[in-house]
This record gives sequence, C-alpha cells and structure tokens, in this order.
Amino acid sequence: MNKKPYRPGPKRPSNATRPRGRNRKMGPKNDQDTNAINDEIRASEVRLVGDNVEQGIYPIDKALKIAEEQELDLILIAPQAEPPVCRVMDYQKFKFQQRKHAKEQKAKSTKLVVKEIRFGPQTDEHDYNFKLKHAIGFLKEGAKVKSYVFFKGRSILFKEQGEVLLLRFANDLEEYGKLDQMPVLEGKRMTIMISPKKPGGKKKEENKDASTDAVQQDNTPAEE
Repeated sequence: MNKKPYRPGPKRPSNATRPRGRNRKMGPKNDQDTNAINDEIRASEVRLVGDNVEQGIYPIDKALKIAEEQELDLILIAPQAEPPVCRVMDYQKFKFQQRKHAKEQKAKSTKLVVKEIRFGPQTDEHDYNFKLKHAIGFLKEGAKVKSYVFFKGRSILFKEQGEVLLLRFANDLEEYGKLDQMPVLEGKRMTIMISPKKPGGKKKEENKDASTDAVQQDNTPAEE
C-alpha cells in the first residue's frame, strides 16, 4: 500500500493573536457549562451589566458590539429575567470565578461528622478512660461527640448515676469541646452532645485572662 506524501500546510505566525469577542471560536462546552455566550444568545434585547459598560437595556446586536469592542464575551447570566441579563467579561475568567465560588460553598457546607460513645450506668474506670481518650481524638478531628448512657431493664433505676457520669464526661472534655445541652432522657437513653471548640479558642481566653490580670495589677495602689 502506497503512502501519500506528507505536505505540511502553512505555519501559523508565532506572533499571531487569538481572536476574541464575538468572532472568537469557543471550544465545545462540557456538561458544566450552562451559560450561553455571544451568538448563542437568542433574546432580541438584554439587560447589560459588567465593568466599564453603561448598564441598561440594549438590542442584542448592540450588546454584542459592545462586548466585541472590548475584546470580551457577552455572557447570559440570568436567562429567566425580563429581559435576560448579560455580563460583559472574559468567558474563561467568568468560569474560573464560578468554580472558585462553588468550591468555597462546598467547603462551607461540609457535612458535620457525629461520633457516638455509649456508656452503661455502671461503667468502670478503665472503660471510662478508654472512651474519654477516643472522644478527645474525635473532637480534635472536628467531629461532634454524641454520648449516651443506655439503661437496660431495671438499670433505669440508676438514671441519676448515669446523669452524673455524663456530666463528668463533659467536664473532662471541657478543654476540647463545648456542651451543647444538659443530659436528656429519651426512652432508655440519656444523651449529651458535645461540639468541638474552634482552634485558638483556649488561647484567646488565656490572653483575655492575662489582660485582666494586668489591669488588676495596674490598679493596685502603690505601697507607701
């Protein structure tokens, strides 16, 4: 089989610039691209917003011309509005800002983890310290700790003992977490919820106490 001879086409000049604005050819959109741009916008008139533009309602041809003169894109950002709203800006920059905003929102809405620790009303000291160590680790990781005493059968008679145990547990975790509610008895369970303290919270309190001590020392009358 004879191969066809290779004939290289004309090379693109190294100083050639990529066309921008209305005539720029954009690559195929992926599933995440939901904003129509430039000639994809079908409205007859749009409300124009963006930097370095006079905001207002324009015929679509005029809006496209304004974007092209600035070598930017006309991006449809509110198709349901009347008339639809478009922004004049670089499309790649617009997508970057959208991804950044989505990432920030995802970080804020991270699902809070809740770890459960179960006690019996007559938990021995060794078991208590073992579970206390685990709770400290959970709180340091940023998880909430839901601790409860389970009363089985006639052990409900020891509910006061269970309450004392949970309050002791919350007190021993005071350095790492904050008690959200006092012990609550629901059926056969008495429960408390402990939230992790924000990093630096203890340090701020220590600095506050140090400042208070300094003020008290300054107000101490000098000895004669």
